[in-house]
Amino acid sequence: MDKRQQTCCFTGHRILPRDMEDELWTKTYAHLQPLLTQGVRYFGVGGVLGFDTLIAERLLELRDIISPIKVILVLPFRSYQNRWTPAQQIRAAKIQARADKIVYCSDTPSRNAFLYRDRHLVNGSAYCIGYCTRTTGGSAYTLRYAREQGLTVWNIGEE
Repeated sequence: MDKRQQTCCFTGHRILPRDMEDELWTKTYAHLQPLLTQGVRYFGVGGVLGFDTLIAERLLELRDIISPIKVILVLPFRSYQNRWTPAQQIRAAKIQARADKIVYCSDTPSRNAFLYRDRHLVNGSAYCIGYCTRTTGGSAYTLRYAREQGLTVWNIGEE
């Protein structure tokens, strides 16, 4: 069976509006819940700050309740967190320790590694849920690419 039909990826901004994490998760879950009902079990997350971190943490909490789901971190390269604060690195390490699978898209650091990561997420999915409020940048690119590839796409930034 093609796992893409059972896979949803996520993309979103690195900086979230202050005190909006619960609202963003509520909007995300409104699209996620029907997918769970129809058998979507694999969830790809990009592993950077902001929306990715929020979604990864909430999916891991959800996995404790709905055990068949798998959280897959799709990361650009191994040292991509080197410039993060120690607190951000600890938060990321906790997510990585609990993830079902970690995929690195490049062996070497580069801007292209982030593009490869975005494409990998989309190319392995049938669904994409994003949080994007701008027309430029990585999240906007990923949502456009997902639409071009025929994924069902929801942008909670437009709701």
